[in-house]
Amino acid sequence: MLVLLPPSEGKAEGSRGRPLDLGSLSLPGLNPARETVLEELVALCRADEEKARGVLGIGEGLRGEVAKNARLRTAPTRPAGEIYTGVLYDALELATLSTAAKRRAARSLLVFSALWGAVGVTDRIPSYRLSAGVKLPGTGALGAFWRGPAESVLPEAAGGGLVLDLRSSAYAGMWRPKGELARRTATVRVLQSRLVDGVEKRSVVSHFNKATKGRIVRALLESGAAPKTPAALAGTLRELGYTVEGGEGPDARALDVVVTEL
Repeated sequence: MLVLLPPSEGKAEGSRGRPLDLGSLSLPGLNPARETVLEELVALCRADEEKARGVLGIGEGLRGEVAKNARLRTAPTRPAGEIYTGVLYDALELATLSTAAKRRAARSLLVFSALWGAVGVTDRIPSYRLSAGVKLPGTGALGAFWRGPAESVLPEAAGGGLVLDLRSSAYAGMWRPKGELARRTATVRVLQSRLVDGVEKRSVVSHFNKATKGRIVRALLESGAAPKTPAALAGTLRELGYTVEGGEGPDARALDVVVTEL
């Protein structure tokens, strides 16, 4: 099983780790594209802070992020699973997984990124600021830029198992599984169920969505389950205590997980 995750906008700072080594990252076929984006981002942030802020959509209070990007080649690195923070990663709690679950996480989790394309959670990267919605002056719109490199690398990484796609829309646009691979790719939507005047109301709430997805990934890693199809995934999640709708019929790949509280 391959699990595709979004990055977090907030990121932890690097520590005293060694600087970036592109050659050490997972999916080495993405390295030429990584170098292209990295080179332009660093040059932009070194040359003109105000222009960089405009391109990156960084407000006055975050101007330090430009300087951070300018130092990416020499900045200290940490495992990507420690760099990415936020609701999903707080709920996933990678650091507290069992030893076996940590090994599964290292093999099966990929975090999509506007800078790196996609990285494994044990890949060492520096803290950075760049979102998939950015359009760099030379490289162009990053969501579109990554589609070609991802298409040449990700199908092989997916292998013959299930792909669980938990990415947000901006990062889902960087690579969409096709053909037979698309048929064994599952997506999950989290719905909050509330009673309003005795009538059930369902809605998508960002905090519920992210936290529940983090818990789902954690539960799958700890269980050791390896469902091969979206229908099998639906059954596994039910066994793990989730209320799941979907997994059969024409929309078998789109699962709804219904929660009542965070």
